[in-house]
Amino acid sequence: MKAFKLDKKPKINSGFKVPDAYFENLESSILQKISTKETPVFTLFTKRNWLLATAAVFVIALSIPLVNQMTTSTSTVDEVQLENYLCEQSNLSEDDIVELLDEEKIEKIKLDLNVDSNELEDALLTNSNLEDDIIN
Repeated sequence: MKAFKLDKKPKINSGFKVPDAYFENLESSILQKISTKETPVFTLFTKRNWLLATAAVFVIALSIPLVNQMTTSTSTVDEVQLENYLCEQSNLSEDDIVELLDEEKIEKIKLDLNVDSNELEDALLTNSNLEDDIIN
């Protein structure tokens, strides 16, 4: 390859040429292209936007209780189903159940066992399977 020196002739032309008096006329040509017409300014806080924002907050505030009511399910358990479930669970003892109850609930559970002797005799006479129940 030949040695190339920049300070000697012939030089390579770049292909780009600046027009005559380009930089003298640049400022005036830019100012001509810029329009002096003012662009309108749109503010974000107009009366209409405030009304829309207030309506949106109002709708959200009213919908929160409705959504909570729809998502929470209130299931009522039948007393018979609850009793059967507790009877079938062999790992629960009477002590465990009593620990879960308050004094007020325990008082409600207590039964009045005042049985009339005539009623007791009638029950013993009419129940023929009583001996089987006593043995088992």
